[in-house]
Amino acid sequence: MTILKLREMQVDQTGVIVSVKGVGELGRRIRDMGLVPGKEIKVQGKAPLFDPVSLRIMGFTLTLRNNEADHIQVEVNLG
Repeated sequence: MTILKLREMQVDQTGVIVSVKGVGELGRRIRDMGLVPGKEIKVQGKAPLFDPVSLRIMGFTLTLRNNEADHIQVEVNLG
């Protein structure tokens, strides 16, 4: 298992959120969207310039900008 920033994950890769590093309003907003430790996510796609990133969590699709995704640490299985 490896820890990556959400931005560094590849399309169709899954992982489990281990921490949200955002503070203040940004951190609260990220957690309010359901991006909390222990939740499984899957990267569905990335825009041509890799921003934003589209992910699947708890049965719905969410799109984040890279500056938001950089605050989320995810544990992924690379093997």
